[in-house]
Amino acid sequence: MDFLSEYWLDILTTVLGLIYIWLEYRVSIALWFVGVIMPALDVWLYWSHGLYGDAGMAVYYTLAAVYGFYVWKFKKTRKLKQSLPIIHLPRRQYLPATLFFFFAWGATYYILVTWTNSTVPLLDSFTNALSFVGMWALARKYLEQWFFWIVVDVVCCFLYIQKGIPFKAGLYGLYVVIAIAGYYKWKQMLKITKYDKV
Repeated sequence: MDFLSEYWLDILTTVLGLIYIWLEYRVSIALWFVGVIMPALDVWLYWSHGLYGDAGMAVYYTLAAVYGFYVWKFKKTRKLKQSLPIIHLPRRQYLPATLFFFFAWGATYYILVTWTNSTVPLLDSFTNALSFVGMWALARKYLEQWFFWIVVDVVCCFLYIQKGIPFKAGLYGLYVVIAIAGYYKWKQMLKITKYDKV
C-alpha cells in the first residue's frame, strides 16, 4: 500500500502516456483528448518532485492539445479541402523555430533560477523549450516532429530517474523507441500521400 500511495500518480500518468504515444503513432485524433487529461495530472506530479519547468510545460501541453485538436479536425488544405496531411518541416520555418527554441530555453532557464529552487534548471528548461517546438510541429503534422521528441525523451528519461519518478522515466525510455518507429511510419504515410497526389 505504501508503494501505491507513493507512486499512484506516476503510474496513472505513465499509463495515459502509453495510450497517448500509441494514438500519436496511429495518427489518431483521439490523442488530443488524452493530451488534455495527462498533462493536467502531470502538473501535480512534476511540481511535487521539484520539476517546476516540466510542471509549467504540462500546462502548455494541456492548452496545446486543444489547439492540436482544432488544427487536425478543422484545418483543411486549401487546394483539396482535405485533412491536413503529413509533410516535411518547410525550410522557411527552420530559422524561426531555432530562434524561438533558444529564446524559450533562455527565458525558462531564467525563470527557474530566479524564482524556483530547481536543482536541474538547465536540462529542465532545455526540454521545455524543445517541447514547445515539438508540440507546434506535431500540431502541423510535420514529419520532423519525431526528431524533437526523441531528444526530449532521452533527456527527460535521465531527469526523471534523477528525480525519483521511475515509472515516468521508463515511459520516456519507451517513448524513444516508439518515436523512432513513429518517424518511419509517418515517413511511409508521407510517401503514400505524395503518390496519391500524382
